Amino acid sequence: MTGESPTSGGGLDALPSPLDSVADSRAAARWIISSAGAVGALLLGGGPLIAAAKVTDWVHAAWAGGGLLVTLLGVAWAIWRTSEVLVPPMTTPATLTSPELRGLRERLEAESWHHFGGYAGDVDGLLRHRRIAAAITGRLLTAPPQERAALQAGLATARRNIARTDPYLRWLLVTAHAWQVRETLRRARRQTFLAAALVVVGAVVFIAATAGG
Repeated sequence: MTGESPTSGGGLDALPSPLDSVADSRAAARWIISSAGAVGALLLGGGPLIAAAKVTDWVHAAWAGGGLLVTLLGVAWAIWRTSEVLVPPMTTPATLTSPELRGLRERLEAESWHHFGGYAGDVDGLLRHRRIAAAITGRLLTAPPQERAALQAGLATARRNIARTDPYLRWLLVTAHAWQVRETLRRARRQTFLAAALVVVGAVVFIAATAGG
């Protein structure tokens, strides 16, 4: 089968690299972390502590302490979840078949002629030549002499197919890497929203306790 090389004029390399979005995602994550850290610094500043010092009974003190603790937990939760965006994910050919990338695979397979260059109809098909080469290599270790010539010819064919499909595989790995970072950021945003709600609840409890103490 023949296909357009990603390095040719209208190929995949003519498009912006998916890795360009990784820097933007991580910049957004750093902004979220900085904002959460600023909230934490404000809570640990002199104002809340002075307000807590005015509480005269243990009931209001317990409520104030609980509210402050809940607020700080919300801040820590947001920072912890968002910091995962800054950790580079491990991206291998096996990653392409993971459940996490199901949405990406569906998009790729909807236009397989473009993303796989006519060499395969899905991710598994694109990886098939590598599995064939690995199986033949393993077989060569124990094959009798009369089979080795055929196995070596098959291995050479598999390696030629790998050379043809490798540019598409590299592009898919780059796309999968960017997709993983994007999905991590999406999860972090949802978690940050929940953490913000926790911060608000804790702050309300703290203010009510110190105002009533």
